[in-house]
Amino acid sequence: MKITAQEEYGLRLLLRIAGCRDKSGMSIPDLSKAEGLSPAYVAKLTRLLRLYGYINSTPGYKGGYLLAIPAKQININRVLKVLGGALFSKDFCGDYRGTRPLCTNSADCSVRSLWQMIQLSVDQLLDQVTLADLMSSEQVSDQLLSTMTAQALNNKI
Repeated sequence: MKITAQEEYGLRLLLRIAGCRDKSGMSIPDLSKAEGLSPAYVAKLTRLLRLYGYINSTPGYKGGYLLAIPAKQININRVLKVLGGALFSKDFCGDYRGTRPLCTNSADCSVRSLWQMIQLSVDQLLDQVTLADLMSSEQVSDQLLSTMTAQALNNKI
């Protein structure tokens, strides 16, 4: 499993915008400079985040991007799926069928069960995390996520 650049940078931009205290928001050049990304890439990611309703743009010379909804209402699982998609989706088996019309294991696949279990576990954890949870220091966020993980594991036992 890999976290894509689009997921990483998109989430970082969203955090940067959430932390902005300027009423006009952060512009593409500001975001580009703050995150060390090209303005074109920032424009691509902000467009995606805007289309899915996470940010709004303010017009004008001093315009920029602001959160469209409060950080406490922004679910990280949904954001990551918008930016990169799920690890396992209903199209997965069709995407990995090799040169055949159907996967050779389409009727009985223990690997599919593994991917579904991993996706379920990831979804259960990330559904509990909001953008507000990630706006703290790394130490505070790490403690919060460790607590969530421990609770999730305890609920399984």
